[in-house]
Amino acid sequence: MHLIERVVAAVALLGAGAVSQATLPVPKSCTGVSNFRYQYTVSSGWSAVKIAGGLKQVRTIVWDPLGHMLVAQATRGISAHSFGADGCINSTSLMISGGGLNHGLDLSPDGKKLYASSETTMYSWDYDAATMKISNQKTVVKGMSTGIHSTRTVMVVKQNPNFVLLQVGSNSNLDMASLQPSTGRAIIKIFDVSKAPASGYNYNTDGEVFGYGLRNEIGFIQDPNGIVWGVENSGDDFARTENGQRKDIHTNNPAEKLNNLGDPLKTRNAWYGYPTCFTVWDASSFSSTSGLKTGSQFVLSPNSSYNDATCNGKSIPPRLSFQAHSAPIWNAFDKDAKNMYVAFHGSWNRQPATGFKVVQIPFTQLADGSYDPVAPADSMTGYKDIFGAPNPGSCTANGLTMSNCFRLTAASWDPAGRGLFVGSDNSAEGEIYLLTPK
Repeated sequence: MHLIERVVAAVALLGAGAVSQATLPVPKSCTGVSNFRYQYTVSSGWSAVKIAGGLKQVRTIVWDPLGHMLVAQATRGISAHSFGADGCINSTSLMISGGGLNHGLDLSPDGKKLYASSETTMYSWDYDAATMKISNQKTVVKGMSTGIHSTRTVMVVKQNPNFVLLQVGSNSNLDMASLQPSTGRAIIKIFDVSKAPASGYNYNTDGEVFGYGLRNEIGFIQDPNGIVWGVENSGDDFARTENGQRKDIHTNNPAEKLNNLGDPLKTRNAWYGYPTCFTVWDASSFSSTSGLKTGSQFVLSPNSSYNDATCNGKSIPPRLSFQAHSAPIWNAFDKDAKNMYVAFHGSWNRQPATGFKVVQIPFTQLADGSYDPVAPADSMTGYKDIFGAPNPGSCTANGLTMSNCFRLTAASWDPAGRGLFVGSDNSAEGEIYLLTPK
């Protein structure tokens, strides 16, 4: 695509589903909303305010065409929230109750069709932004596998809203069977919802493979050109065996990943390495003769027939890497895609703990019109902290949502121009914060 075509496409994509809400002020506090439940630190260039509390495991935030905020609350359902002239929430309703909905949530660009998912099934509803009500529930996709990763990420393709991406993670730490896309695990598939059977597609046998070898791609969004960028949670408790010597590498390897997943209208069957190829974060954990660096691909037990070079020739590497065990949950671009923001849920098997923060990744637009991180692929400093726990090393993670710190999720840029909304799914209290650049 030539540059002028890219610009036209980007403008059209940014206009699709544009929100018509006037700019709102940033409140210093909101009546009836308690203080931050956990201590935090915020970068000098940002401010933070708690917008909502008393929720249940906030996982995903999306916006309708009138600027209403829709929130996936795991184990509770989907809630709808409107804002008053003071910038605070002035009405809340539980739009969908229960149903096992636990993470995946998106709206069509025109705001008229809502999609949400449980562990096994994705549903659709007709949605009315004026009343914030739904009707006409349908099963779109069913039969998704169960396992250690129970959340399902859903994304409507803005260039063609009939296409919906639907993700399933691995069912174990090393899910070797997922090397075959037919298992329907560690994969993102794409479905044409306009052609869905009356009883819904079967996830494993229907649809097309967008990408696989993705251990748990738990958040992905499109840039202004429609390219999909995803964040991946990699493996735990790894050791590497070289020349018969086994070495524990799990503290700083493998890296979590930022993947350029491609154009959902064109890319199919792309393989990103899992369960045999992983990404280096800290190269000092490997032998000096390995030639590995941050961003390189590696195998756990290299041999003459399958080794690091094999991976680096076959697996699509990440565009950028993150500290091991950060657990990226959601990512979001700001208005002009000059920065991406990623919420790090936080580690459970690393000492000292890491994550429990939001990071900013500077992006740039290249000469051909494409968007790309500023930092090179081998950088360990391609992002900076803007909000997080004051001492993440002391944060506990007793289970997926229990901690003495917030568990950050649901990064979503505010269409009213105020900054980044971020959720916490700590089981003690679901919260939503607004982070605003000064």
